[in-house]
Amino acid sequence: MKFSMQLPAMVVEPAGEFQTALAVREVVTTMETYGVDACWVTDHPAPAADWLRDARGHDAIDPFVALSIAAAYTTRLQLHVNLLVLPYRNPFLTAKAVASLEVMSGSRTILGVGSGYLESEFAALGVDFRKRGALTDEALETMMLAWSGEDVVKQGINFDARGNLARPFPPRTPTIWIGGVADKSLERVVKWGKGWLPIFGPSDPGEFRKAQKLLGSLGDLRTRVNQLGEMLEVAGRTDPVDVCVNLPIGISAANASEAERVLEAVQNCRDAGATWVFAGLPHPSRGALLDNISWFGEEVIAKTR
Repeated sequence: MKFSMQLPAMVVEPAGEFQTALAVREVVTTMETYGVDACWVTDHPAPAADWLRDARGHDAIDPFVALSIAAAYTTRLQLHVNLLVLPYRNPFLTAKAVASLEVMSGSRTILGVGSGYLESEFAALGVDFRKRGALTDEALETMMLAWSGEDVVKQGINFDARGNLARPFPPRTPTIWIGGVADKSLERVVKWGKGWLPIFGPSDPGEFRKAQKLLGSLGDLRTRVNQLGEMLEVAGRTDPVDVCVNLPIGISAANASEAERVLEAVQNCRDAGATWVFAGLPHPSRGALLDNISWFGEEVIAKTR
C-alpha cells in the first residue's frame, strides 16, 4: 500500500502558517523523511463564496505552483494533483503545465483528473457545465497528442490547432489517474488512465456535492474494482492500474489507539482492491502537522511495509 498525504496549502489562516515556500519545504521534507509516497493538493480556481463557507468547502492554491515548490525541496516524493478539473482549462495549457512539472521534477507527477461538479465555478470561468463530460474526454485526447512530440492538428470545441507543437516534451507519458465513480469514469481509466481515483462520501453529501458521485461503502469499492478489472481485461490491458481512494475515516489524534484504527481502515481498503490511500492529518499549526506526519510515518506507514 502507498500513501498520498495532503499538503495543506489551502489553509489561509493564520497568515503564513502554511501558504509560504518555507512552510511547504518543511512539510514535504518531513513527508519524504517519514516514508510518505506522494503529497497532494486540489484545484478550485474560482469557487462560489457560499461553497467556501460551507463545512465541506475549502480554498486551494494553484496546484502546479504548490507542487513545483514541493518538487524543488524533495527528490523522491511524488506530486499528486488531486484532482484537476479538466474542463476549466484549455487542454494545451494543462498539457504544458504537466509537461513542465514532469521535466523540472524528474517525472514525479501524478495527475488526478475529473470533470467537476460545482456549476457556479464553471459559470465564473465561462465554461458550459453541460459540456463538462465532452470537454474532459477532449482534454485527455488532446493532452496525449500534445505530449507525443508530433505536430497537433485538431479541431476542438473551443480551439482550433492547425499544426501546433508544445515543448518541453515530458520524458514519459505522465501518470494520469481518473477521478469519479460513474461507468464513464471507468471507461476513461481503460482508455487513458494509469489509475482510478474514487472517493468515499458521507451518507449526506450536502447541498454542494449532490452532483458528485461518491462511493458509499467498501462493498461499493470492491464491486467497482472488480468491474474495472473486467473492463481492462476485455480491452487487452495487462499493465498495472492503481486504485487510490481516500481513507474512509477521519484522523483526529496521534496516539496508539488511533493508529490501530487507521491501520484497520488501510487494510480494509487494501482488501477491497486499493493500492493507494490518500488522507489528511490534523493541522492546527505547522508544528503540530509535522509531529503528526512523523507519527503517521512511524505508526502507520512503517507497519504496512
